[in-house]
Amino acid sequence: MIDDDGPMEETILVGDDLMLGPPSPLIPPDIASHVLEGVELCDGILKKLFLCLQVHDIEPFCQDEIALYRRCAEERDKELRGRIQESERKLGQLMPEERAKERANQLQSEVTLLERRLILASGVQGMEGFRQRWSLHGRLQDTKKRLEALEQGLGNRKEQKGIIQEPQGKKGWRFWQ
Repeated sequence: MIDDDGPMEETILVGDDLMLGPPSPLIPPDIASHVLEGVELCDGILKKLFLCLQVHDIEPFCQDEIALYRRCAEERDKELRGRIQESERKLGQLMPEERAKERANQLQSEVTLLERRLILASGVQGMEGFRQRWSLHGRLQDTKKRLEALEQGLGNRKEQKGIIQEPQGKKGWRFWQ
């Protein structure tokens, strides 16, 4: 195909193209059941991709399957990240305040650990180093977003307490004061 800029090159997708963007989020077991409910997990498309690779042995013959899986996985991961953050926000609002603060401390510890592991992984060379850094960076970003969402929920709780407690000091509406 030729356009105004000259001939277009055809792009051949390979398995490593599935590593563009962040990796799939890790879902905490305590919220997994309702976060995963109704989400397209792309397992049927992944089976077709593996079958194609098994039959053809090389990626250029499986372009449609790679593209379909990549699109499905991106949509799935975006939806899962939103649901995980919403769950953390709700937990921050609804779970007992002490437990919510403990959860926030655990998430902060996990962030610190992932940051340290990412620094150590910076010394690993080659494809293995890239994969480690890619995975750790994705997990670090997801964990930070979960912590932010949980803290938002805790903040909303405090705002709601202030709204609820304000009218309690008055003895009713008096229009003639």
